[in-house]
Amino acid sequence: MDFIIKIFDTIQAPGPTVMMPVIIFILSLCLGVKVKKAVIAGLMIGVGFVGLNTVIGMMGGELAPAVQAMVGRYGLTLDAIDIGWVPSAAIAFASNIGSIIIPLGIVVNVVMLLTNTTQTIDVDIWNYWHFAFTGAMIQSLTGSLAMGMVAAALNMIIVMVIADRTAKGVEKYNGLPGVTFPMGFTAAFAPIAAVVNFIMDKIPGVKNVNVNMEKLQSKLGVFGEPVLIGTVFGLILGFLAGYKFVTVLQLAIALGAALVLIPKMAAILMEGLLPVSDATQTFIEKRFKNRGKIFVGLDSAVAIGHPLVMTSAILIMPISIFIAVILPGNRVLPFADLGVFPHVFVLTIAITRGDFIRSFIVGIVSTIIMLYCGTSMVPLLMSTAAVADPATYANYGSAFSSICDGSNPLTWAMIQFANLKWIGIAIMAVISVGLAYWNRVMIKKQTLSEAAAAE
Repeated sequence: MDFIIKIFDTIQAPGPTVMMPVIIFILSLCLGVKVKKAVIAGLMIGVGFVGLNTVIGMMGGELAPAVQAMVGRYGLTLDAIDIGWVPSAAIAFASNIGSIIIPLGIVVNVVMLLTNTTQTIDVDIWNYWHFAFTGAMIQSLTGSLAMGMVAAALNMIIVMVIADRTAKGVEKYNGLPGVTFPMGFTAAFAPIAAVVNFIMDKIPGVKNVNVNMEKLQSKLGVFGEPVLIGTVFGLILGFLAGYKFVTVLQLAIALGAALVLIPKMAAILMEGLLPVSDATQTFIEKRFKNRGKIFVGLDSAVAIGHPLVMTSAILIMPISIFIAVILPGNRVLPFADLGVFPHVFVLTIAITRGDFIRSFIVGIVSTIIMLYCGTSMVPLLMSTAAVADPATYANYGSAFSSICDGSNPLTWAMIQFANLKWIGIAIMAVISVGLAYWNRVMIKKQTLSEAAAAE
């Protein structure tokens, strides 16, 4: 087992910008893609990830300090510090579950593919840490490594089903064919979006409102262009943060640039992914029946460049601070993880059919739920961190949380079941297997429908 873990640690260590091209190259060859085309596909995906990481890092480096300066300027304080997703991921991988999550996740994915309970090949192994995080929290709560492992696997099953069921929306409204996003944090907000969207569909008058980005841009004219949306929000945030005029302009240009460059980097990545996606579909059609379309599971960072995603996220970031301050009983102040808010909207726009008003309302509701979940999980997160990394967290000086994943609604829900120990785990297993079976039925139904339409 130690040898296997060391192999996967070696694979994980270089990060996605190095290993994703290698994985895609090997996968392409296995699917029958010619060597030259496989090499180019892998390298283009590597270039896309480098570009995305660079632009997102630039945006976060400009945006988060501005909101943090605004927090300091107006004296906003709450007792649970948002330490950010990087420490959360480190805690997850440092846990007992984290040491085995990659081979465990691969097994879960393979079993689901073989049983036709998923259409997604999840190659985004670095984001398996979200499943490890849930497992580590439940191990800390129950004192059982077995319960933590089962919970991590069940978490992945649920997320894979969500990824499949939102795939059509991602293709239509995010403009990303052949891709799904089985990322634990992003997927957790899809059920919230579905409920809010369902309620709004039942309200007379409201159900007919549809403000997509095309309509918004046509009404706003030149000010509806992504570059100007980012620039205007940058100006507003800069002034609220109390920046000097030159620094305000620098922030405005940086946000405008981000809204232009992120979609272009995503397009480069998709260019590399297209041969793999096509080859995967051809391979499945030749060898399997009733499988439907097969998708490649990627980091949701690929989709955050959509104008609606970024516009909604930039609006929600400062509003989340206000909500955190006025929300009764809340302990968490968004801080280090402000940059993850775009991930909340990636699947939201696929569910709200690209509607700006609905997506924004989902963002408000999601923020409130997220903060209450984060507040509830503060003690457990601290105890989990103290066990996983005692050198850093055993005697931590203050309470802490994180938006990603310490405030993840799906993780919170699974923890509530885990309070019942094995009975709760059994209930979660029934729910997860039930969702997987329902997904299998939907896959077959969709496949038959597409086959009939093609005749």
